[in-house]
Amino acid sequence: MSSSTNIVFILADDMGYGDIARYGNPYIRTPNLDRLAEDGVTLTQHYSASPLCAPARAALLTGRYNHRTGAVDVPSNRGLDRIALDETTIADVFAGAGYATGMVGKWHNGLHDMRYHPHNRGFQEFLGFLNGGMDYYTWSLDRNGTTERSDGRYLTDVFTDEAVQFIDRHQEEPFFLYLAYNAPHIPLQAPEELIDRYRAMGELTEEVCCLYAMIEAMDTGIGRILDRLEQLGLSDDTIVIFSSDNGPKIDGPLQRYNGPFSGGKGSVLEGGIRVPAIVRWPQRIPAGSQSDLLVHFCDWLPTLANMTGVEVPSDLKLDGYDATCRLKGDAGEIPDIRFWQRNRYEPVTHSNAAMRDGDWKLLWPTRPGADGKDYIADSGAYLHGLKGGAHWLMDVDSSLPERDIGPEVEPKLFDIAQDPGEEHDLADQHPDLVSDMRRQWDQWFDDVCKDYKQARKQNLKMEN
Repeated sequence: MSSSTNIVFILADDMGYGDIARYGNPYIRTPNLDRLAEDGVTLTQHYSASPLCAPARAALLTGRYNHRTGAVDVPSNRGLDRIALDETTIADVFAGAGYATGMVGKWHNGLHDMRYHPHNRGFQEFLGFLNGGMDYYTWSLDRNGTTERSDGRYLTDVFTDEAVQFIDRHQEEPFFLYLAYNAPHIPLQAPEELIDRYRAMGELTEEVCCLYAMIEAMDTGIGRILDRLEQLGLSDDTIVIFSSDNGPKIDGPLQRYNGPFSGGKGSVLEGGIRVPAIVRWPQRIPAGSQSDLLVHFCDWLPTLANMTGVEVPSDLKLDGYDATCRLKGDAGEIPDIRFWQRNRYEPVTHSNAAMRDGDWKLLWPTRPGADGKDYIADSGAYLHGLKGGAHWLMDVDSSLPERDIGPEVEPKLFDIAQDPGEEHDLADQHPDLVSDMRRQWDQWFDDVCKDYKQARKQNLKMEN
């Protein structure tokens, strides 16, 4: 027996906490995201599971830390973006409850083997691309296993069109739509008239002007989706969530406003993992509200299941919690202990890692040699998409590059409530707390790495 409550989960790509007007950006125009916030709740302590896209998405889709799924990095040619086949996705759960399930946009959780295609991970309908990037004008998309070539439309608009059509097709039944825009991920491409609005301000780099235009185009598409739900009389019966997979790419000319935080994409500093989230559920979540309580990517599967009355299989060992209460401003009985790690190729202990215990955050910088990437060998699938290349099948490379990993650095301790910019290391003042948090992180790391090793073996098995 399925619920009559629909879900539209919208995910941006590399969009930071500060890339929405509602979060304090004085330059960008995001009227539809602002409108969504006016009708729902804005989360100020919402965290991705990783500062990198494929791992973050794996946790979002499974409700489990990404290490457990095997998706620890982005190189599709080594199978490091794959979600192990014995994992149950949020789409599996909702399809099992009678929902029509669809995905539109960027997948990046398994490319070269059809067993990892969205169709085989719970999504009954799919239009998008399977690798990590795509040209916005010269695109090539997979529609339910067949290739569609560019017709000249801007890719963000293509994804919006498809999302609206999915809603139209399934308006008479409960549906779960995962709309994963690739904006504002590079390449920086946007309609010139939108870029010109930001150029006219005279205060932003050319790169930021284009990036903000990409976000505005996405915002316009989100407005079309909200309008269509209203036209069909579905607004009151549809939960709409907007978020981003990880923090913003802010190096060089892309440096821009990102709230009070340090760091960006690739870092477990707040700027890399704290991401925007806005949730609208009419008559259930107070309109125009704000929640300052911690919510994590792993929480969305159990939370949305509870909100819709969908039963989660009892054998799923979720890392997330039902955070419905937190969307309404009630802390509930959920522990504020969460863990993060950004991996390159494979997990390395005490490297680019962090945990939260209440307001306290323990953070290890990246160990020397632990973040290097073989760009020539491991960027082929990504570059193929940037040239408009179509999806293709092949065996993956089971090997990992040899690396010389340097010694770990002592962790730093921050009071995030008082120091969101992570500027004042308090580790020397609280050695017992550091010791206790280190012990908790080590236990977590040992636990998730047991699952990682099994998932890695599974993800390297060739298709029969």
